[in-house]
Amino acid sequence: MSCIFCKIINKQELSGILYENNKFIVIKDINPKAPVHLLIIPKKHIPSVKEIGQEDKELLGELILVAKEFAEQKGLKGYKLIINVGREDGQIIDHLHLHLLAQ
Repeated sequence: MSCIFCKIINKQELSGILYENNKFIVIKDINPKAPVHLLIIPKKHIPSVKEIGQEDKELLGELILVAKEFAEQKGLKGYKLIINVGREDGQIIDHLHLHLLAQ
């Protein structure tokens, strides 16, 4: 598979994983748009929100909870959570991921 996130998840590419559990990893965005710009990435390869199914409801809820818990651990008072969908709206990598941005 040529997906860079899958390669990072499978330890085929170095990325400086900040957090990992059995379903997610957290890494820094290589092109940050804010002083804190992290990516929360499910280990399950889902190309985009367009491809999520009913079976992914729990995973998506956990995605938000991982972001919340990570933000709390870092002491962030406020932050943005963004999911880009499609090239037209900024999705560069075809693997669902959540951006966490903070000042």
